Amino acid sequence: MIALQSYIFGLPWNWLDAIIRVVLIVLLMTLLVLGLTYIERKVIARIQLRLGPTRSGPAGLLQPVADALKLLTKEDLRPALADSWVFQLAPFAIFVPTFMAFVALPYAPGWGIRSLSLGVFYILAMTSVSIVGWVMAGWGSDNKYALLGAARAAAQMVSYEIPLVLSVVGVAMISRSLDIGKIVNDQGHIPYIVLQPLGFFIFVTAMLAELNRTPFDIPVAESEVVGGPFIEYSGIRWSMFQLTEYSSAFIYAVLGADIFLGGWNWPLGYHFGLWLQLLWTIVKASLLILSVFWIRATFPRLRIDQLMSFAWKLLIPLTFAQVFFNGLVLVYGWPSVFLLVFSGVALVFAAYGIQMTVRNSVRRPREQRMDSVRRWAEAREGAGQAPSPLVQQLLREERERAGATAAPSP
Repeated sequence: MIALQSYIFGLPWNWLDAIIRVVLIVLLMTLLVLGLTYIERKVIARIQLRLGPTRSGPAGLLQPVADALKLLTKEDLRPALADSWVFQLAPFAIFVPTFMAFVALPYAPGWGIRSLSLGVFYILAMTSVSIVGWVMAGWGSDNKYALLGAARAAAQMVSYEIPLVLSVVGVAMISRSLDIGKIVNDQGHIPYIVLQPLGFFIFVTAMLAELNRTPFDIPVAESEVVGGPFIEYSGIRWSMFQLTEYSSAFIYAVLGADIFLGGWNWPLGYHFGLWLQLLWTIVKASLLILSVFWIRATFPRLRIDQLMSFAWKLLIPLTFAQVFFNGLVLVYGWPSVFLLVFSGVALVFAAYGIQMTVRNSVRRPREQRMDSVRRWAEAREGAGQAPSPLVQQLLREERERAGATAAPSP
């Protein structure tokens, strides 16, 4: 089941080879966070007609280093009534699964920590475990804002984990494998984004929700829950959450580039050398990461009801339909173009559903809302049932407001 790659630098000792690979993961995660934080600030500043970091080093390149040094030297505080063990273990419960997900992530032929025949399953399983850390951080902080943010995170991540997994299942059905290397090799002529455009859209959308990025950032909404589950964390413990967020974004970006965009195989194939294949994978993953930054700068935050309805009423039914139709095409041996036709039509339907959701979610004027409340109260009274105390209070306040408006001024 597990195919080990050749030892790094030709070392024959398994334990030393494993240590070197672990060190490489840690270095990769650290450099990723430093680079992505700088790039995100510059990209968003460019979109918003600002300069971004400019003071620390040439073109502000040392700003992430300065932030890292500040977090490392900052005092580590803990609330007096916090659950000590849960509070201290929460950052590790989020960081360790992301760290382990790097093990099965390939970047080019033979370039990865380990090649797993169930690589897709392993990565999705590891990234989904981090929800435990979010709940631990909110519960152990002895803070109502943190607990509310943790509850939001749990509901959101559980909801969007389903369409994320099902979007990948559609690709695995076509490739008949969960080995990421084999999935990439099967895309030598046509990337799976062509056959599964709906799956790619759902994957990117669910990825944003799993990362708690805009417009799915309600667990850490500053205007509502201040800082969410991380509000009581500071210093190096808070930096572990930051490290996990950007590392997870990189993992999802490389995974999406491999299974939907052809990875290192499409469109150049295997004829241009290892370094160009590695560069091609990085370019595709970078495009996905830049799209995450672009969406953050341009889209507003969703409400909790909009977010949950979008997952359960639109994405999940579409992903089930996608998997079902993929099964029909594969079982009866229909041409692959049927995959594109159904996925394209479903994507148009999803776009229409999003448009209708946005149109219906616009806040109505107060007069229209109160008119609906009055009609509902009259219907309850006509059925011999009294309206709820809250509705009675709203109607009483509306009558007082109308009387105060109609009263002549002295």
